[in-house]
Amino acid sequence: MISASSISSIFFAVVIFLLVARFLRRTSVLCILRQWWVSFENHLHVYQSVKIPLYNEHFQENQLYRQVLSYLNSLPSIEDSDYTNLFSSSNPSEIFLQLDANQTVHDSFLGAKVSWTNRKSEGDANSALVLRIRKKDKRRIFRPYFQHILSVADELEKRRKDVKLYMNSDRNANSRWQSVPFTHPASFDTIAMDAELKNKVKSDLEQFLKSKQYYHRLGRVWKRSYLLYGASGTGKSSFIAAMAKFLSYDVYDIDISKASNDSELKTLLLQTTRRSVIVIEDLDRFLTEKSTALNLPGVLSFMDGIVSCCGEERVMVFTMIVKDEIDPMVIRPGRIDVHIHFPLCDFSTFKILAGSYLGVKEHKLFPQVKEVLQIGARLSPAEIGEIMISNRSSPSRALKTVIMALQRDGRRGRRLTDGGSNRNSVDLSEPDGLYGGDGVHTAREFRKFYGLLRFGSKRKEEYLPLGPMEKEA
Repeated sequence: MISASSISSIFFAVVIFLLVARFLRRTSVLCILRQWWVSFENHLHVYQSVKIPLYNEHFQENQLYRQVLSYLNSLPSIEDSDYTNLFSSSNPSEIFLQLDANQTVHDSFLGAKVSWTNRKSEGDANSALVLRIRKKDKRRIFRPYFQHILSVADELEKRRKDVKLYMNSDRNANSRWQSVPFTHPASFDTIAMDAELKNKVKSDLEQFLKSKQYYHRLGRVWKRSYLLYGASGTGKSSFIAAMAKFLSYDVYDIDISKASNDSELKTLLLQTTRRSVIVIEDLDRFLTEKSTALNLPGVLSFMDGIVSCCGEERVMVFTMIVKDEIDPMVIRPGRIDVHIHFPLCDFSTFKILAGSYLGVKEHKLFPQVKEVLQIGARLSPAEIGEIMISNRSSPSRALKTVIMALQRDGRRGRRLTDGGSNRNSVDLSEPDGLYGGDGVHTAREFRKFYGLLRFGSKRKEEYLPLGPMEKEA
């Protein structure tokens, strides 16, 4: 027979067990014990830690950090981390995982087990990825392991379809660059541009992608620069989006007004990554404004100075309204490789817009539109596109509204305000803009490809020997 004191002892033991179990659940004692064990192993110097910081001593982003993080986020074991972030991609049915701050993920390579911790600090200044590896395994797997990581990260980068848009923040922000998914729907297929010119630009970009060895053989940095100039609403921003999607490059949109001085502008450039499109819009406005803290030498240094050479596989894009009013030093050959003029709408562009917005290839009102355009009336593609969107249910009404808008413009005597010919043009300012796998094209092939240089409809045509040429598309 069990005594009362025994029953009391058993009851007390059960209560203690329940309290301990509840305590374990609430305080994660197992995690604490695991941390103690790790500290004990570290005390015995069984493991060694290797840190990969986000920024180097010059506050320039460490490319290896991004590559390792991309690799870690692809590991199946990331699902076993205590905290994992879930994100949707451009395809709503796809979900991808991302390691949370101050969390650990485990990996194995050639039989050795390692762990990575994503250490985050406020403002990202001291953020780093920390590799924990046994000392006895380090000499055997260290270099092959990192070669494996770089190979996987490079393959993931090539397969990546999601493009990001980076915007620079105010100087007091925690991080100078903030990113969002770049979901702009524009592509080269949707851009209202002469088909021949569009193909030439695409060919130029394709050649650039394949030309790392070519640039290095010339002793040049592997980058390409474009100037897009023309009136507002002519499609410059959409063209930049199409370029980024065609290249699968991230976009860094630099707001110069948030850069307090030339040095800060250079720092922003240093923090961009390879395989990116770096954009400065309305450069002419900033160069002519006296209130900006930036000066011309600082902008020129940003465009092609020593700092701009501290990174490769980049495309730099500058936009302007009028390029003729800018100091020629800004757009000289070697500083800007390709000039593309975005004109107000002519008849060929109008037909492209009508096909895209209204689904109309031919219409009885087309001759009247052509006649109005021939007398000098002009609207921007954006203005005509908006009219067509508002009247898309009735193509005839849309075309009549366009004609009336053009007639009003003609009566006001409005003329081109964007300082160029009335057709898109490409001006490659370096002979090495055209090249193939076997070397540079001949001068005759170069001239044949880019045609005549036209500086306005009233200027005399002239050939530039072996040099870049603008062509009426």
